[in-house]
Amino acid sequence: MDRIKFGNDGWRGIIAKDFTLANVSKFAYAVARWSTSRSKESSVVIGYDCRFGGEMFMEACAKILASKGIRVYIPENFVSSAMVSLGVVKLKANCGIMITAGHKPAKFNGIKLKGSYGGPLLWKDINDIENLISDDYELDLEMLNWNYLIERGMIQYINLESIYLKEITDNFDLEKFTNNSIRFGFDAMYGSTQNIFKKIMPGIKMYHCERNPSFGDITPDPLHNNLHELAENIWKHKDIDCALAVNSDGDRLAMYDGQGNYIDSQRILLLLIHYLVKYKEQSGKVIASFACSQKVEYLCSHYGIELIHTKSGFSHISEIMLKEDILIGGDETGGLSLGTYLPERDGIWIGITIWNWLIECGKTLSELICEIEEITGPFVFDKIDININKNLRKKILEKCQKRQFTEFGDNLVTKVEDLDGYKFYFGKDEWILLKPLILQPAIRVYVEAGSKERVYTLISTVKSTLLHIN
Repeated sequence: MDRIKFGNDGWRGIIAKDFTLANVSKFAYAVARWSTSRSKESSVVIGYDCRFGGEMFMEACAKILASKGIRVYIPENFVSSAMVSLGVVKLKANCGIMITAGHKPAKFNGIKLKGSYGGPLLWKDINDIENLISDDYELDLEMLNWNYLIERGMIQYINLESIYLKEITDNFDLEKFTNNSIRFGFDAMYGSTQNIFKKIMPGIKMYHCERNPSFGDITPDPLHNNLHELAENIWKHKDIDCALAVNSDGDRLAMYDGQGNYIDSQRILLLLIHYLVKYKEQSGKVIASFACSQKVEYLCSHYGIELIHTKSGFSHISEIMLKEDILIGGDETGGLSLGTYLPERDGIWIGITIWNWLIECGKTLSELICEIEEITGPFVFDKIDININKNLRKKILEKCQKRQFTEFGDNLVTKVEDLDGYKFYFGKDEWILLKPLILQPAIRVYVEAGSKERVYTLISTVKSTLLHIN
């Protein structure tokens, strides 16, 4: 059996090669064993996004879990990850399974696991499930009768979209969004938030809000390179003041201002801190992954609030949110959460929160970012993946461990931190982070500096240094 291994954002594989009915069945049987060992009367919420085969894989999981005495709740249509997470909490289920590969290209599908609290399942539980996955499982999927399990009530259809819509309407005054002069736009990237957003914000300008399992041959990750159509339309037509874009399962986001300027997740995290602390006078700690912008530290220091750094992967953030009074949690990938909501990423919830602020304060997104940069100074943040062989990767990591990188080109290293990967500082406002990827033969390089030109120079220098190690 090919090893089913979960990374920071779940288990993912190429459809029909790695992500198959056979492997999904092995996984589901392991979840059934894990769940029944913890509770005699357990229940699970399962959902799927717009990817190829999502409903089929969901039904396979549901049949296996239900046949082992676990009550299963499923939607009648595709849903976002946040809808599954909220459903787990509202239905008091033991866990959730979301069939999605998140931001990966269309040839992938995958699975994300949710805990009873509505956030990512903790690593210790994921490891327990992984250890239970085996070829030696006793169920024949074809022998399990779907209609029989439905009739017995072991599989129940539930409207997760309605549950989510009620949570939105209970927490936001949606009439404010239609009775104001701000022109909003939304890009679902052909993902699973397309239907719910038509109900939340009917009438606003929308992009890619139809089902297309190929995602228009564009990776459904809200990075600027994948959002050219949205950006160009804003720039050409000048008919949107602020746009929101989310990935295929709705847990990552990015935004655009009225000039078509891309607003990445680093700035959105800073916007949330600025909004909640200065404008709403709220308090609490901020959690940010180690790869986030250093400007988060500057802004937290300015407002006198505590910042906690974690390793990458929202499960680390979620675990802290379960224990402490947290204002905001955010990672470098565009996943953000508010302490007053679930310990879970939700691009729709965060986007509406920012839009609500724009209506309240009467300022543009650009004006609010300028307010922040008056405190933090300007910055540019970027990342690249360098594909390398195992031998070179090993040499690079050994040099990092032994602190043998004292310079990259003409850039002298002034400080090194190693909470999650290796972060090399070149002074107060410039740094790079080298982080080996868990499931790929590559090293991810994060870079922050004061200008695009400087970021590009550092990327080129770092890449050249790493690829020419003897």
